Amino acid sequence: MRALKLSGQVVALAVVAGLLGLLVWRLTHRPSAPKIGGPAPSFSLRRVDAAGKLDLASLRGKPVVLNFWASWCVPCKGEATMLEQAWQQYRKRGVVFVGVDYNDVTSDARTFLAHHGVTYPSVQDGSGNVADRYGVSAVPETYFIDRRGRLVGSHIVGTVVHQAAAFRTGVEAALQP
Repeated sequence: MRALKLSGQVVALAVVAGLLGLLVWRLTHRPSAPKIGGPAPSFSLRRVDAAGKLDLASLRGKPVVLNFWASWCVPCKGEATMLEQAWQQYRKRGVVFVGVDYNDVTSDARTFLAHHGVTYPSVQDGSGNVADRYGVSAVPETYFIDRRGRLVGSHIVGTVVHQAAAFRTGVEAALQP
């Protein structure tokens, strides 16, 4: 009996050590955020708001506001209306807003979009791979991409509601020829 108990403890310790090692590896090998002025990481993701996929490369030639959000994110709920209003304002100048639903359930994402009246295109990053390539640490985060597909300005960590001036500056930077 004592040998069985000891074997169980060794196996449990090995599992815990393995999980700890995996956690440390994941934290130390996380992709860093792309550099401002460098190319925006490309993606092709399934749309949440409509059928089909959206490919970031298809938006080349247009300024893009890229917002990572999730239905379970409380701050995302607070900024949804402001982002929709900004989309209505800036779309007249050719700016495209794209919402990237991060680690979420499709039905919850659709409910969120309908509840908050979001009409700009939204895609689903269920695995979080695209968010990893952008270096997203927590939602919401917003990035600005110019007509040439480069990240411009600085990205906003947290809600755009509390950083309205930085948001406008980012959009204006994306609009530059």
